Amino acid sequence: MTRRIRLVVLVVGIVAFAAAMSLAFTGMPHFGGDIHAYRDAAVSGTYAHDTANVVSSINFDQRGFDTFGEETILFCTVVGVAALLRPVHRERRREVSDAGLVLESTGLLVYVLFPLTIVLGVNVVAHGAVTPGGGFQGGVILSTGIHLLYVGGRYSLLRKLRPLVWFQQGEALGVVLFGALGIAGAALGSALFANVIPQGQLSDFISSGTVPLFNIAVGMTVCSSVIVLLASFLDQTLAIRADAGNDSVRKPRSGFEEGSAS
Repeated sequence: MTRRIRLVVLVVGIVAFAAAMSLAFTGMPHFGGDIHAYRDAAVSGTYAHDTANVVSSINFDQRGFDTFGEETILFCTVVGVAALLRPVHRERRREVSDAGLVLESTGLLVYVLFPLTIVLGVNVVAHGAVTPGGGFQGGVILSTGIHLLYVGGRYSLLRKLRPLVWFQQGEALGVVLFGALGIAGAALGSALFANVIPQGQLSDFISSGTVPLFNIAVGMTVCSSVIVLLASFLDQTLAIRADAGNDSVRKPRSGFEEGSAS
């Protein structure tokens, strides 16, 4: 394909895209109007399936297929980052000790916040169908709570509490569980990702049908994905070094010194 043909294809694509966007924007209802068809349909669908949290109902019940795509994007992104940051033939992994200087007040605050953050994350995931929150938010809180140990200067303890093999499996298991729940709706004679479990009673902890299960699946994937992602960055910063014969040898950073793990 010549340069001239590529430019023609580009111009045609831009013009077609601009025309489609213009039609879409001109067909939208005016800002501040009284007619909100999507809002009314979403709220009605939420109460029809006894889901107190409208956002969770939209994410996991009314548009579960889109949410599955978002979860898969996160999964693939983390896999790509882990592959790019793995040690190459001129690099090797070294042990990292807890030799950094951390204020006593910071360490004490970490010990207080660590269990509270973990409990908060579990609560946000578990009550995602009843109160604001859900699998995405709770998964991020859980992964953040675990990495508070790094803030407190306990990198070796962090490595012991987050075995990467477990979280790599948990990441894949969360995606598989989400997909299995979606297929179950079609297998039971309804639509893909349909809410086929009895909904219970509005605002009860056990209600909303499949929404709590989707929250758990997403919480597993998000928590595991973020942990694997941060582990790759931390290893690249602290543990992975170039060989001694290479001119690009890097010095330890972030206050951690090289040595045997404590």
